[in-house]
Amino acid sequence: MSNVTLSIGGRDYAVACAPGEETHVAGLGRLIDSKLSEMPGGQAHGETRSLLFAALLLADQVHELEQAQAIARAAPLAAAPAPAPAFPTERLASLAERLERLAGTIEAQG
Repeated sequence: MSNVTLSIGGRDYAVACAPGEETHVAGLGRLIDSKLSEMPGGQAHGETRSLLFAALLLADQVHELEQAQAIARAAPLAAAPAPAPAFPTERLASLAERLERLAGTIEAQG
């Protein structure tokens, strides 16, 4: 096993990974950190909620890409592939608001 130190949201996290995967895991850490920095309010929500929001934003992005790929596969080969969905600021703000409500509900249940 190898270890990689990820700097996410101003904190360092030691993560174990398979030998040879260090660069890939470090890149994933940078992606998560970049999602945190894109969020409205930044780290004002606390570490756990911020990481939850970043994970949900990434999951939403993956979901959108999977939908676009499914549409592209279903389309006739002669047709142009569907463009990757945009992730505009308004959508990000709307998603952040939904996540805030979800986090509030989760915290109220906990």
